[in-house]
Amino acid sequence: MSPQASWRQPEELSRLLQVYLIMGSNNCIRDPEQVLTDAIAGGITMFQYREKGTGALTGDERFTLASRLRELCRVSGVPFIVNDDIDLALALDADGVHVGQEDELATEVRRRIGDDRILGVSAYNLAEAEAAVRCGADYLGVGPLYSTQTKEDAKSASGLAVLSGLRESGVTVPIVGIGGIHAGNAGDVVRAGADGVSVITAITHADNERAGTEALRDAVSAAQVR
Repeated sequence: MSPQASWRQPEELSRLLQVYLIMGSNNCIRDPEQVLTDAIAGGITMFQYREKGTGALTGDERFTLASRLRELCRVSGVPFIVNDDIDLALALDADGVHVGQEDELATEVRRRIGDDRILGVSAYNLAEAEAAVRCGADYLGVGPLYSTQTKEDAKSASGLAVLSGLRESGVTVPIVGIGGIHAGNAGDVVRAGADGVSVITAITHADNERAGTEALRDAVSAAQVR
């Protein structure tokens, strides 16, 4: 079994979702490569390259940065996920793809990326979550749980009840909470039913990216001790 395929196993994926950094160049105050280097040192467990929104790179610049970030993840053993762009993911031999509800259908994404790579799908409610699982999602990105300004087209915050509701309704696949999460509320997200937290600015806008990552890991770890 390839490393990518083993990462798709639910128990392993649950661990890998604990501190999930999502980032593009336009999310960073400092150099993106240095931000990712420091976040890896602080203990992120998964990384998603999401180059979207105002000021995002395009063309060759986008591919070059993606390649450099991919290499940092490769040598560190951190799964590298690409947001939405399947062609880019395949060109980089990424470890997986994450798509939203408005992106390419999850069934088609699974067909294109094969059985080894991780497939994550965003979900806002039970109906979307169940549909994503039927279509082959390995994990769900649920939210936004709290209000966020990072994603320009974000829906209104759902609150934590959606997580407990999904678990009570029988959704068993790994879940990562998204939207407005920081070290101060990460533990609440895990206690509500998520396996981990995904963040952007809690790390990329931190005064010290490594310390910001460590604070998130500590919060998640403490919440998992029940």
